[in-house]
Amino acid sequence: MAIIDSPNSKIFSYSRTTVERAERSLICCPFTVGLFTAMRNQSVPLNAIALENGVQQGYTQRPLSELSCYNALDWLIQVGVLRREVDGQGITDSFRLTPLGYQLVEKYQGKNWTTPSWQDYLYNAGIRWLRLPF
Repeated sequence: MAIIDSPNSKIFSYSRTTVERAERSLICCPFTVGLFTAMRNQSVPLNAIALENGVQQGYTQRPLSELSCYNALDWLIQVGVLRREVDGQGITDSFRLTPLGYQLVEKYQGKNWTTPSWQDYLYNAGIRWLRLPF
């Protein structure tokens, strides 16, 4: 088990497979480290990530439609890297890091993602498509 020290000083423990799946999902996602670095300090709304805004902010390499952006963010929620922001009215369209997300962003702070292999892409796509709990 990997032990994570979160910003709130609570200790979380994750299995090796959980951490590996989350890291693989991050390196295969269409977002840059810059997006997740921004999420360390604040929530980031969908409209700041999608379309040309994402490229201008340095969150993506190329423009993503709102739907493809949302689907990629939703997958990162499912693997435990992100969570939806909640305010007094309910769930918003903004996203934040989870404690697992903080750990992975710390690992890559000041660096780019490692380049995923074709096997990483295939494995991630298969798990994502089938929604398998691996």
